[in-house]
Amino acid sequence: MINYNGKMVAQEDASLSIDNRGYHYGDSLFETLRVVHGKLMFWEDHYFRLMASMRILRMEIPMSFSPEFLEEEILSCVKENGFEEQSARVKINIHRLPGGLYLPQQREIGYMISTSLLDTPFYINDESAYEVELYKDHYVASGLLSTLKTNNRIVNVLGSIYAEENDYENCLLLNEKKSVLEALNGNIFLVKGNSIKTPPLSDGCLNGIIRKNLIKIIGKLEDFDLKEESISPFELQKADELFVTNSIMGIQSITKYRKKSYDFATANNLRAKLNTQARLG
Repeated sequence: MINYNGKMVAQEDASLSIDNRGYHYGDSLFETLRVVHGKLMFWEDHYFRLMASMRILRMEIPMSFSPEFLEEEILSCVKENGFEEQSARVKINIHRLPGGLYLPQQREIGYMISTSLLDTPFYINDESAYEVELYKDHYVASGLLSTLKTNNRIVNVLGSIYAEENDYENCLLLNEKKSVLEALNGNIFLVKGNSIKTPPLSDGCLNGIIRKNLIKIIGKLEDFDLKEESISPFELQKADELFVTNSIMGIQSITKYRKKSYDFATANNLRAKLNTQARLG
């Protein structure tokens, strides 16, 4: 079952208009989050990112879209699918209502909430082989729009196909300045000694929720110095660790890039702190 504009609809019965602007122009965005035993992980961060993204895209936010309203809409979908005592992945899709060509005839939106079951309630250590490579066929433009979770993900799609065809678990994306931006499905962090780097939002990386919370966590640690700085591809093979973050998997350690293999210790330490933050948040 999915929640389509506030009504529960069987997935096989749900349909979008042929005039849907998300389909025609990518005039849409999405938010993905974890729900564990009826609790929305990092909900406040997800909610405010969603609202900020809608404002940037000049969508008209319904007066009803309070944090409490959307939380109830999400949990009703989770419950309808029988996941209220389990862990679930939730995706909220927002699209501008049909009408117009490039210039929309209206600013109002529609929404759809879907959910699927997750295997574990919290983020787990996964030290299985996870090899990555740079994806250099296309670049992501630096700037504000690239930081949003819009439905314009064609570079991620093509990068995912490239990774599959070449037996990589993931690829790292570059911006037009040839700086390492992020992975196909999340933000990138680089550990070298007691320094941890992640690209700044001005480079065009996704404004990730786990990225935001890890920056807070690392900022409180005396053992590490966090830097939001551009990452050159040449730094990758000099790093002690590389890891990818997103709201579903949490922290995924990279084990190999070209001839370099990496450690997991820092990522494992941060994952434990992230799980604690998720439970308390």
